[in-house]
Amino acid sequence: MEKAYIILENGRVFEGKRFGASGSVTAELVFTTGVVGYTETLTDPSYYGQMVMQTFPLIGNYGVITADFESAEPALSAYIVREYCEKPSNFRCEMTVDEFLRSRGIPGVWGVDTREITMLTREHGVMNARITSDPDDTAGIADYRIKDAVAHVSCREKYTLAPDGGDVRFRVALYDFGEKRNIERELLSRGCAVTVLPYDTPAEEVLSGGYDGVMLSNGPGDPAENAVPIANIKKLLGKLPIFGICLGHQLTAIAAGGRTVKLKYGHRGANQPVRSVSVGRTYISTQNHGYAVDASSIPPEVGFESFVNVNDGTNEGMDYPSLRAFTVQFHPEACAGPKDSEFLFDRFVGMLGQSDGRK
Repeated sequence: MEKAYIILENGRVFEGKRFGASGSVTAELVFTTGVVGYTETLTDPSYYGQMVMQTFPLIGNYGVITADFESAEPALSAYIVREYCEKPSNFRCEMTVDEFLRSRGIPGVWGVDTREITMLTREHGVMNARITSDPDDTAGIADYRIKDAVAHVSCREKYTLAPDGGDVRFRVALYDFGEKRNIERELLSRGCAVTVLPYDTPAEEVLSGGYDGVMLSNGPGDPAENAVPIANIKKLLGKLPIFGICLGHQLTAIAAGGRTVKLKYGHRGANQPVRSVSVGRTYISTQNHGYAVDASSIPPEVGFESFVNVNDGTNEGMDYPSLRAFTVQFHPEACAGPKDSEFLFDRFVGMLGQSDGRK
């Protein structure tokens, strides 16, 4: 089996075995702590420009299942695991992880000490890395940057989905910044017709489109780079009910006058505890982000913090009552789980059909 080397930006080199596509790749190395749901991880658009390492050791035991995809095509640059299962066993299995990666041209490495790489990342912070067959192939690793991430993963043309049975309660405009399909499913299951829009759709088109509310999706990259979406959100705030998730949460905060900061190594996985500020209850959430909103940067008369991360105290949610908007950093549509915070979709649907907050 062909050897592969993971060369970190700090100079450390790890030898492993190849699976997936051949070739070299340079990307930002991140780790995710999910125990299950690797198919969803592989197809999450928020991993654009990154090589993803699973901290859970065994990956591939139930194969790859297309019905569980969160996007039509993966956006990650490479995939790293400790132990790869070559012979999955599951009645829904359609292909192996190796076959999936090969078919999408994505290199993979297994057989490396993912615990040590994770600890290095936690100490050093997120860094670039290269997967290569040559351990001396180190030039330019530190120069890699993720650029135009949202433009690469957003849909090119708008499309509309109708709920089963055709009984439409409300119409929702969903900005696709790299959306996960389960956002669509959650809205459809609540009787919403969903029109998915390219990331740069003008706010004027939304305001004249007869929509009852606006959904701002997750997505990859540095939120501050998205000048066009931020300008559009500014125009939409206060005009229609808005619910933002992950990148949508960050973009709304910037549009409301706040700022974001880059985390040392981010939050990625299905076991992040978040606490509701108002009721004190803690929920377990799925997350995938490398930036966080600085809640103190948002004027108190504009918005207030609704959720905080139990582990590190960073912001996990904002409410903007006068702007008819609320946002969360985590994924209430989480697939594959947990489902603790699905009620946030009910809250959003409850805001639809209202005028200036009044029925």
